[in-house]
Amino acid sequence: MQGQFSVTSYVAPVVPRPAEGTVAEVSDLLRQLLDVQREQLTQLKQSTAQQDGMARWRALAQRWKDDYPDMADCCKDALPILEKAYGFMVSAMANEICEQGVEGLETEFAMADFLDRYGMKLGQMGNILNVVGPLAEIATQNESQQAS
Repeated sequence: MQGQFSVTSYVAPVVPRPAEGTVAEVSDLLRQLLDVQREQLTQLKQSTAQQDGMARWRALAQRWKDDYPDMADCCKDALPILEKAYGFMVSAMANEICEQGVEGLETEFAMADFLDRYGMKLGQMGNILNVVGPLAEIATQNESQQAS
């Protein structure tokens, strides 16, 4: 097996030097790009801060920490109890629906009775959990910060 190789010398291409005005224009464009990126970063930080749902709760806990020093810790202790009660209510509701089947909610009277027994209680308990939960999380975060 034979092969033939041709070797030629390499000549690097000549890159023309940019004119003096071009360097100034490029540096000016780069400065403008940096300014725009800084503005975008500032806007993103502000947007992220506005979307932080826990910031409102942290501010509330900070504002009232002198008047209610144990509020976050009590919420942390109460949360599992409230969650268990909520789970019990949901379980009871689901079990009743499974036992009665579709026929249990067909009439207007049956639907109204069902909503009277479960609707308001579940909605209110859900709202309570939505208030206590973030405050309990603040207590957990405070504990982890103090441990660090």
